[in-house]
Amino acid sequence: MKPAISQETIGKWQRIVDLIARVADVPASLVMRTHAPHHSVFVTSETEGNPYATGRRFRLNEKLYCYGVLQRDGELTVEDATCDPVWSDNDDMEHGMRFYIGYPLKWPDGSVFGTICVLDTRRNRRALLFREGLQEFARVIEADLELLVEIERRIALEAELQATLDQLEQRVATRTADLEEANTALRVLLNSVETSREEYDEKILRQIKGLVVPHLAKLRGRLDGDPAGRAYLELAEENLKSITSEMSGQLTTVFETLTPSEQEVAQLIMRGQTTKDIARTLSREPSTIEFHRNNIRAKLGLRRSGRNLRSLLLSYQ
Repeated sequence: MKPAISQETIGKWQRIVDLIARVADVPASLVMRTHAPHHSVFVTSETEGNPYATGRRFRLNEKLYCYGVLQRDGELTVEDATCDPVWSDNDDMEHGMRFYIGYPLKWPDGSVFGTICVLDTRRNRRALLFREGLQEFARVIEADLELLVEIERRIALEAELQATLDQLEQRVATRTADLEEANTALRVLLNSVETSREEYDEKILRQIKGLVVPHLAKLRGRLDGDPAGRAYLELAEENLKSITSEMSGQLTTVFETLTPSEQEVAQLIMRGQTTKDIARTLSREPSTIEFHRNNIRAKLGLRRSGRNLRSLLLSYQ
């Protein structure tokens, strides 16, 4: 599919054929277009004595000058058809056009567009001298054809690019909608999980308060004479209290780095007990408690920092 010839280009070619007619001093200068099996006048010079009107159509045959150009795929010059048995009865002789010079015009892909030619009723020496000029004008027209093809190609590429961009935009819009839908589903799921967690926590709290705390109260009355047992009971009560008050995640994370013995010591430190008090409560040597304290300080990055261990532990609550 070849591009349409713009009115701007046709206007340019009109000026070319008019210029050729004046310079070569001929009555007819033409740009012919070929759509086999027909050959028609596409642009015709506005000169006196020109019998060829725009749109006039001929059927391609061996008695047509332009047919000879296309068959040769090159220049055809007929100085006087009346003296040439090949062209003496050609179709243009009905207008007395016995002089002819023509060149083929081609699209960039090599296919035929048509011809450019001059015709006269006499042998025209001036036109013969202008053959190279006519050939150069043929190249100008072919350059215009090449430009039209390039413009058409770029328009097609832009249309293809726009179509691709439209498809990408549609895909992005679809993907965005999918993500929004997924986010909505995720929010619903998270809300459901949060609700389930809260319900689970409430259930655990009710069980602790209903099944564990009453027994601790009874156990307290039986440990009046057992300081160590009383201390462990108080630790258990405080731990349960911490759990039921939703112990902070930071303190839980810190305790995960400590050994069970270090956790016991840390909890008693948080209650304000000294090393001797803790040793007495846990039935350990003070040196053992001091060893655990040093390990706890090391794990919490407090060595030679001057900061108070109990204050740091309480800040994690």
